[in-house]
Amino acid sequence: MPVLRRRELFGVLTAPFLLRAQAPRKPLNVVFFLTDDHGAWALNHAGCSEMLTPNIDRLAATGARFTNAFAATPVCSPSRATWLTGRLPSAHGIQDYVMSGGLGSQNDTVGPTAKRFLAGQPTFSESLAGAGYKVGLVGKWHMGDDVNPQAGFTSWTTVPGAAGTYRDAVFSRNGKTEKTTGMKSDRLGDFAIEFLDQAKAEPFCLYMPFYAPHTPYDYQSEEYRRPYENSPFSCFPRVPVHPLRMTTLLGKPTATLKDHDNPQSMLAYSALVTAADQNIGRVLKHLDKLGLRENTLVVFASDQGHNSGHHGLWGKGNATIPFNMYEESIRVPLIWNLPGRIPEGRVFPQLVSSYDFMPTLLDYLGVTAPNDPRRVGQSYAPLLRGQPYRQRDQVFFEYEYVRSVRTNRWKYVERADGWPSELFDLSQDPGEAKDVLGTTEGARIAAKLKKSLHAFFRKSGAPAADQWRTTTRQLLPTYGTDR
Repeated sequence: MPVLRRRELFGVLTAPFLLRAQAPRKPLNVVFFLTDDHGAWALNHAGCSEMLTPNIDRLAATGARFTNAFAATPVCSPSRATWLTGRLPSAHGIQDYVMSGGLGSQNDTVGPTAKRFLAGQPTFSESLAGAGYKVGLVGKWHMGDDVNPQAGFTSWTTVPGAAGTYRDAVFSRNGKTEKTTGMKSDRLGDFAIEFLDQAKAEPFCLYMPFYAPHTPYDYQSEEYRRPYENSPFSCFPRVPVHPLRMTTLLGKPTATLKDHDNPQSMLAYSALVTAADQNIGRVLKHLDKLGLRENTLVVFASDQGHNSGHHGLWGKGNATIPFNMYEESIRVPLIWNLPGRIPEGRVFPQLVSSYDFMPTLLDYLGVTAPNDPRRVGQSYAPLLRGQPYRQRDQVFFEYEYVRSVRTNRWKYVERADGWPSELFDLSQDPGEAKDVLGTTEGARIAAKLKKSLHAFFRKSGAPAADQWRTTTRQLLPTYGTDR
């Protein structure tokens, strides 16, 4: 038997370790949780001590959270499209929530008139499918043609339409109808776990957009209601009704009129938040059971914010006429969590937007984003890696005839068609109670921000704000005082 020299012997003994160290990492799996109408304020770790959100709180404590994260649009369908594409509404073409009835026989959601608004547009889901991921939707789509899989998804479970009952919901699952019993949020948890079991052997992306805590408040399981039965609901402001509160929609009184300063609505909203949290916990626990948690990037956010008494409103950007860009309407929770790679307990105060999510996710995963001149977002993945990051000092917003720019101190809101513009000094007036546009300093600041706002939208390819209707082919809801 030949005698090995010391160097040769060292090589033999260390070879397995070197091979292990040099072996490429498996592609990261992704789970993206998105709640609906969930204000950034409505979480225990965000300061609402009565809100029971232990699983989301744990994600924040063991991951990184962004305290200045915003949705580019303060209403659901256009906001969701921005999360998927990195485009503004004037580019992706959804300028308000997608109609599922209410205008005669026309319907953008289901049936022969349904439209696929994202067809031909680059989405993160399609990019991941092209990179070999199994991509699944479990939850609310609400971006047109709800019944049929699209945008790279090969597993498709949703309830067609904007909202619908939380009790005994009827799902569309890969083109087949499935009736369920019990609470809709819990069934989402069941279907998400089923997807994980089916996709566990390959890289996967689970997009899990909850319906909760969006209305209707028709049903919440007793296990989610019980903890709030004696709650003071101190996180829900009790202030006078906003004088510009929207009162009619599609020619009828708005359903949310009864929710303002109503403890039963506060209880329902809180119970729905907790229902989403508990099912997030179920999915995380199942990832652990499958041995996949250490290799699964988890992101939690909301499609946009929600006023639940704030400013005397119950709702979001369309809770007032004219539409608003209040902080509670646009500020969202945002958490990134990946054990061992994203440092625990990090808090990022940088301004980030939902239009940044698509390029950030693909960058972090090492998947090349397709060229898209209409995409306005930038990747903040360097922050998550602990690398240098060129911080921006402005983020922008759009909702039909309203456009806005926000800095760390100022928010300028510009409205077309004769609606008034506004300027708020958030450092002195975080509650946005005093419009300072008419002051000497305010006029000077607004002029600068207006120039920046117009330049941004011009560069994005958007027409002037008063031409916003030319950017969509959707059926648009009619409000009480439309212009």
